[in-house]
Amino acid sequence: MSKDAPMTEILPPMPDGLPDVELNENAKVVLTRRYLRKGPDGKPFELPRELFWRVAAKIAAQEAKFKGGEARVEPLAREFYDLLTSFRFLPNSPTLMNAGTELGQLAACFVLPIGDSIEEIFDAVKFAALIHKSGGGTGFSFSRLRPAASRVGSTGGVASGPLSFLRIFNTATEQIKQGGTRRGANMGILRIDHPDIIKFIRAKEKDGELNNFNLSVGLTEAFMRAVDKDEEYDLVAPNSGEVKERLRAREVFGMLVQKAWESGDPGMVFLDRINRDNPTPQLGQIEATNPCGEQPLLPYEACNLGSIDLARFYDEAAPERIDWEGLRTVIHQSVRFLDNVIEASVYPLPQITDMVRTNRKIGLGLMGFADLLYQLDVAYNSQEGVDLAEKLMSFIQDESKKASKELADERGPFPAYEGSVYAAKHQGPYRNATTTTIAPTGTLSILAGCSSGIEPLFALSFVRNVMDGDKLVEVNPYFEAALKKAEAYSPNLMEEVTKHGSIREMEFLPLEIRRVFVTSMDIEPIWHLKMQAAFQKFTDNAVSKTVNLPNSATQEDIWEIYWKAYELGCKGVTVYRDGCKASQVLCTGDGQEKKEGPTIPPAPRVRKRPDIVYGFTQKVDTGLGALYLTINEVDGKPFEVFATIGKSGKSITAKAEAIGRLVSLALRSGIEVRDIVEQLKGIGGDHPKFQKKILLQSIPDAVAWVLENRYMSAEQHANVHANGLTHDTCPECGGDLTFEEGCQCCKQCGYTKCGG
Repeated sequence: MSKDAPMTEILPPMPDGLPDVELNENAKVVLTRRYLRKGPDGKPFELPRELFWRVAAKIAAQEAKFKGGEARVEPLAREFYDLLTSFRFLPNSPTLMNAGTELGQLAACFVLPIGDSIEEIFDAVKFAALIHKSGGGTGFSFSRLRPAASRVGSTGGVASGPLSFLRIFNTATEQIKQGGTRRGANMGILRIDHPDIIKFIRAKEKDGELNNFNLSVGLTEAFMRAVDKDEEYDLVAPNSGEVKERLRAREVFGMLVQKAWESGDPGMVFLDRINRDNPTPQLGQIEATNPCGEQPLLPYEACNLGSIDLARFYDEAAPERIDWEGLRTVIHQSVRFLDNVIEASVYPLPQITDMVRTNRKIGLGLMGFADLLYQLDVAYNSQEGVDLAEKLMSFIQDESKKASKELADERGPFPAYEGSVYAAKHQGPYRNATTTTIAPTGTLSILAGCSSGIEPLFALSFVRNVMDGDKLVEVNPYFEAALKKAEAYSPNLMEEVTKHGSIREMEFLPLEIRRVFVTSMDIEPIWHLKMQAAFQKFTDNAVSKTVNLPNSATQEDIWEIYWKAYELGCKGVTVYRDGCKASQVLCTGDGQEKKEGPTIPPAPRVRKRPDIVYGFTQKVDTGLGALYLTINEVDGKPFEVFATIGKSGKSITAKAEAIGRLVSLALRSGIEVRDIVEQLKGIGGDHPKFQKKILLQSIPDAVAWVLENRYMSAEQHANVHANGLTHDTCPECGGDLTFEEGCQCCKQCGYTKCGG
């Protein structure tokens, strides 16, 4: 910062005749609900034009802090206003919400350290609360905490382990709303070699657990090599360096796959790969990321993000039909804007202020990629699409680095530059330690009226609820234009597209339209991964992307996805199998609707038992003693049951074993859990006993109770609509939620949830 920086910041006044902002109906709703400043009555007191000038003026005013910058403030404010209101670029939500306001916290994501002491742990809880209050999300590594049951030297007691403290962080988050707009989001990461890793992998088995956290396992190169060679690996206590246990790597990897198949959690991040790209290793190792995983950060770092709408750079007359010169200009404007955001932001902790201004990380990303492909007649799931992704991101990376170098010449490099990898390679100097990130753009893409991030479209047409209970069919404009050009458009066709979301099976439509206008569920997983890897190749930080899978996807499919993500150079991967959660997000009806079949079902076939299965054991108090019921699963469904009852006679033990064998045979023959429960539930016995206010009358009744609670409670949450789509509804406006970029997002009001 220049010594000539003024003591008082003067914001340029809004000029007369400033053009108004053109907004579609969805954008108006989102601006009103999320961004416009509101009075005590909850009603907005600023107009969209005033919001965008407030942001542009505040960010441009930072120019006055640098030598000779005073003269640039007013013209730059107008330049930034035009940049934002054209929606060619938008900064992350906290900047739109808070720039030019009393709160003044403009960054989206933070990482806080958690040390292995009560003082450090609860400092982190307090710091997280302050960040959530200011509108940011937080990421944590719990890997430094000693494992459960370890001795605590100061008291002679035993440690409760990372999972117990993770629950404390989750509870604290529940009580604080982010900047008064939404609950805070968190990322919790544990290294694969931590002794409590199995508990961590299984931490979200119960629906609703840790609902304010995304979880990811930090994988190492050593672990991945052990998986490849089918070897064991060490679990090491972080406090002592002692090897506590050895596990077979493939079995642990298989458990990760199983849990991802069941619910999408936990995800995985490749820690060694992330640290290979750490630009300032002299300041420490990166152990955690922001809530959606695309922003690896050092302790106390924050990153302010922004995205360019690529769809606005389609130009029929330009080379390759892309306005490369216009894109170059916007990249340079955006880098200057984001560097100024660092100056303007009021961070919630002095440690964060110091770290942010030491490294000055920014994350310029993009949105509207799927819309650009539609305009170019390029299929997402094609090599041409992947090649274009590489070319675009390489251009953004190169130009953002040039812009950062120009700022360094003008203002000086980031303070940690001399010890950075750039200095060692004689690159730069740069103003910013990183310049590119591909982050979620759920609400930003609604404002811009474009597709989210680098994701394919989730549906070509959907129903939007409007006032007085009316429903409005919204169609992707490029799809609608293509249909009209091919003389294939009709209202009846739009109704059919809305029912299915996709045109994959509509063979009466022109082949070229079906080839280009693919949606996320039309695309094979390998193309999702190739696209993520193409963007990652030219991104400093990481890429927010979800591999959407049909309900019929198997655990073997997810194993292959995880392994390919590693081979292709991704820094992490998120999968979402349609219908895998009790609280269902917008998805197709695969596996949901009963399809007509033969009137006489085929004879059941008893499935062979795999060599390795995973499950759980539940203790149930019965009138005959403690029943230990072990249920092993395959593909997330019960496969076999073992019933053991202690301190009972041989007759009771034999009956328990017989029940387990018969239930196992039924399950392996494809009999539904509901049918088994109906047969066993309510069978009476001589020694009934209450279990959690439920009267269990016998061992068969106890088995039914466990099966019903575990596997049938989710049915009541299913909400299958007449059009064959299942939905989770937005808690704020009642619209449908989609799952993209690791978050649930409402396309109607901009509600997002990036935890749970």
